[in-house]
Amino acid sequence: MERIRTILAPTDLSERSVEGVRYALNLAKALGAEVTAYYVVPYHGFQNRQRGEDETRPFEHASPYAESLLRRHQFALAHFLSTHFADLTPRVTIREKVEPGVPDKKIVDWAKKEASDLIVISSHRIASVAEKAGQSVAEKVIRNAPCPVLFIRRVPDKEVVNEIGVNP
Repeated sequence: MERIRTILAPTDLSERSVEGVRYALNLAKALGAEVTAYYVVPYHGFQNRQRGEDETRPFEHASPYAESLLRRHQFALAHFLSTHFADLTPRVTIREKVEPGVPDKKIVDWAKKEASDLIVISSHRIASVAEKAGQSVAEKVIRNAPCPVLFIRRVPDKEVVNEIGVNP
């Protein structure tokens, strides 16, 4: 098995993604690896679209406010990391990346482009209708990733998780 040097930790900045990012950071700390905290903002977060319009349309067609919105999303990622992981950020090399796009496709493309050794991704504890149909971002990433994927299920609030993300 090759050494893990780069870990991709996709997030949507939700509470449900905290466990996955925390696991990635703890794993990176233990292995001396680097983490890319990767936030893909769906195109509708950058464009004023009519209901039913194609969300896969390239970013070049975004609204004139796209750069300002991108900066706001970059700030949101930085805030998410400092709020939830202040205990780990000084101990791990973290790159922050924000891009518009279709999340599962961008995550897989970024993992290929950056030659990620591992993707650590989390999802809801309770599956939505889309997830039950196998349509979740995590499912699509697992199916198409160019590297191993570690899927982190949300830990119930009552359970305690130790520093490396393992239940005692």
